[in-house]
Amino acid sequence: MRADIILSGVGGQGILSIAAVIGEAALKEGLYMKQAEVHGMSQRGGDVQSNLRLSDQPIASDLIPKGHADLIISLEPMESLRYLPYLKEDGWLVTNSQPFVNIPNYPDMEKLPHKVILDVEAIAKEVATARAANIVMLGAAAPFIGIEYNKIEDGIRRIFGRKGEEVVEMNLKALKAGY
Repeated sequence: MRADIILSGVGGQGILSIAAVIGEAALKEGLYMKQAEVHGMSQRGGDVQSNLRLSDQPIASDLIPKGHADLIISLEPMESLRYLPYLKEDGWLVTNSQPFVNIPNYPDMEKLPHKVILDVEAIAKEVATARAANIVMLGAAAPFIGIEYNKIEDGIRRIFGRKGEEVVEMNLKALKAGY
């Protein structure tokens, strides 16, 4: 098993929480994991990006080379386009349909071959709260990560457990809705 995942978005969207949940799930699965993060000007809506590499064999580098990512998970459509050169030809893009509007004229994403595009904020509001949009996105990406769904649920329990059972349950509902 090997999965090279790029997570992208803007500050405050929960990209690093998604990385933490996947990391917990990978460790529970007995996988090796390496991660690298870029935080940018996150407090001003700047780029936040993480390289997450998972494998059943030791991993030499935490950075994903261009053309090698199996999956891009993005909470911001424009940020997903920034990392397309890293995506394998048969890789998948799972992204939010709603942009964080900070520039005019967003490009057309309909021409991409393997994609899942959904309005994670609307889904999150319907099942939990808008703050859970990142976990809805994680649920939509779950089939492409290569880790059992119940391990991702366990990752949510471990990452959010200190915030109380209500927060855990809200995030589990969001995960299921995205899935």
